[in-house]
This record gives sequence, C-alpha cells and structure tokens, in this order.
Amino acid sequence: MFDNLTNRLSAIFKTLSRKGKLSARDVEDGLREIRIALLEADVSLPVVKDFIARVRPKAVGADVLESLTPVQHLVKIVRDEMVEMLGGDEPPPRLFTPGQFTPIMLVGLQGGGKTTTAAKLAYHLKTLGTKPALAALDMARPAAIEQLETLGGQIRAPVLTFRGSTPVDAAKGAVERAKRDNYPVLILDTAGRLHINDELMSELEAVKAVVEPREIILVVDSMTGQDAIHVARAFDERLSLTGVILTKFDGDARAGAALSVRAVTGKPVRFLGVGEHVDALEAFQPARVVERILGMGDVLTLIEKVEATLDEEQAEKIEKRFRQGKFDLEDFVSVMKQARRLGPLKSLMNMLPGVKVNDEMLEMGEKNLVRIEAIISSMTRDERRSPEVLNGSRRKRIAAGSGTSVQEINRFMADFKKMQGMMKDMRRGKMPKLT
Repeated sequence: MFDNLTNRLSAIFKTLSRKGKLSARDVEDGLREIRIALLEADVSLPVVKDFIARVRPKAVGADVLESLTPVQHLVKIVRDEMVEMLGGDEPPPRLFTPGQFTPIMLVGLQGGGKTTTAAKLAYHLKTLGTKPALAALDMARPAAIEQLETLGGQIRAPVLTFRGSTPVDAAKGAVERAKRDNYPVLILDTAGRLHINDELMSELEAVKAVVEPREIILVVDSMTGQDAIHVARAFDERLSLTGVILTKFDGDARAGAALSVRAVTGKPVRFLGVGEHVDALEAFQPARVVERILGMGDVLTLIEKVEATLDEEQAEKIEKRFRQGKFDLEDFVSVMKQARRLGPLKSLMNMLPGVKVNDEMLEMGEKNLVRIEAIISSMTRDERRSPEVLNGSRRKRIAAGSGTSVQEINRFMADFKKMQGMMKDMRRGKMPKLT
C-alpha cells in the first residue's frame, strides 16, 4: 500500500545522500519534500504539520549536520517520529484476558469489510488458544447473516443468529448464549449504513448499553483516505472507540488513513486487513509499518508468516533431500506450493529490505510460476523424479498437456538443471556459480 510514499521518500534520501555533508538549507529542502510526499499520500494536513515541527529541531541539530553519515541520522529521526505518530513502541493491551468473558463490538460503515473482519479476528483469536463465538447483529443488510455463517463455517467458529429479532434483542441473546456455552470471547458483527446517521448511532449505542463490550473497534476501509479520519472521529464521539482495524491494506491507494487515524483520534490501530483470506489479518506494529514505508523491509513479519504457514514436517523432508542431493521436480513443486501459501508474491517482496520490483515484473513472475506448475503437473511421477528421461516426444506431450511450448519446457529444464548444480556446489561448501 505504501509503494508511492516509499518511492518518494527513498528518492528524497537518495538525493540528500549524494551531497555528503548536509547544510541546514539541505535539511530544510529535504523536509519540504517529505512534507509534500506525506500530503500527496493523503496524510492529514494537521498531522503533517505536527510531524515536521517535531522532526525539524532534531534534523538541524549537530548530530545530523556534523555527522559523518548525516542522511542515516536524518532517516533515523524520521523513522522514530513516524513510529511515535503511529502509536509508539508500546504494545496495545490484549483483546481478552483468560478467564474473563470478553465481548468485542465491531462497528463501521457498510462496505468497509466488517463481516469479513469479524471472521478474520475470530480466526486470529483461535490461533492464540481461545474459543471465540460470532454474533450476527446486522439485520439491515440482505444476506449479512448468511455471509457470517459461511465464514464461521470456514474457520469452525459458532455463529449465533437471531433472525427476526431487533439488533438489541439479538445482542442480549448472543451474550446469554455465549456465557451459557462457555465461549470466553464474543465478536459482535453490528449493522452498518452507507453513511453515518443518527439512526445507526442510536442503534449502536443501544447495543453497547446491553452488551457492555470490553472493546469497541471501528472497521474502516483504508483506501477511503481522509474519509476514514472523519468516520473514525464520528464513531468515537458517539461510542468511545477502543481501537481501529484498517481493511484493504494490501491495496494500492494512498496511505494517509493509516498515518492519520491514530494521530487524529488518539485510538490505536489494532490490526490490518492484508488480503481476502481468513488468515489475512496482521497485528499493527508501528515500527514494522514505518520500516516498510522507509524501504527497510519487514523481515520479522515475513519470518513469522513463514513459521505460521509452512508445513514444518514437509520442510524438514525437503531439506533432508536437498542435503542428500536428491532434490527433484516433485520437491520443487512442493516448495512452490508452500511458498504460494505465504501470500501474493508482491506482498512477500515488499517485506524484503531494498527490494524494488515493479508491478509488471511481479505479474510476469506470478504467471511464470503458474506455467511452471502446469508443466510439472503434466509430467508422470517417474518423469518428475527422473527428469533425465524427458526425450523429445515426452516433451511434446507435456507441452500439449500444460498449454505451453517445447521451447518453454527446454528453458525450464535447463534452469532446473542449473539450480541442481548450484545446490550441489552449496552442499559441498563451494560458492555457487551464477552463470
């Protein structure tokens, strides 16, 4: 989501780094460019003004101007102040306390992704070892209850429904049933509207009164820019929010909502929706987000994603075969499938520091992976295990079955053979040949 802002900030720091020593005028010019970049990213004007006002006195101090690496010092100042703007390094309080019944009320406008987020949050809480239940309180939107039931079935979480009831009566019933059936966390998917109005707020206030939620979390579409700030402020005034979840954070829109909501409302961003699947919810950690914005990557999140997603037993099996020099095409396709479980190629590349790949190259990479998988899937088991048997007639058959050409198969097999050679060199402790 931060591609444009990241590119702008990277260009600014690169220009400054060419100067070597920085003058006060150089720093002021750089700060002006940073200000413009933040405004173009749709960050709120008051937030930008406050940010620059906090950065300026530190940026023109002796630590920067007299340093041997002034740009690095400046980047660190910008990084630290952006982290502070997003909430600092202090982790937010836990969503639930073991042994205590915890109602969590999700609120927001229609179309912001509230129902999907309810399921994602339930899935996240299940991974932490608790048993959440979901309550369907959206009686206004057609098929909202059915959508939540479908999502609940996917994650194996109970969905408490009260068709024909008012939202307040449904909320009462959900609390009673969750307590009776020993569900320690109850996530309430409330109704939304296309726009904020008094009817919606009055309904939510009534639900809040009977539920007495521990958390009231606003779910807001991060791609709506400044509107997200106005929505957050309006909901907070009536309901006293405890946090915010930003959805569609994997989109290509400007990043202003993420950088402004916390500063404007004082409410912490708790999670980011980073995809359509039920596991595509990330805890919001300001330092990691800022480092991603500044092009430093987010290796820690990538490592956590790998540990949580990949099949450890399968990984150990493939590693063993690699060490034995028996890595074949069956192992290769297994690695590909596991890697694709981590998410879109673009989101993974964005977590690597210093990696800049344009959308066209990423799209080509995704397409190539699909074609390679089709090629391998069109082989017999013996051919995958012993690729050396692939003569001309076999390659024609595979090309026809995979919708590719013999030339593509030849190129892939040549690349695979080169990769096997590199693996052998690495296994013997040699530096692999790159040509």
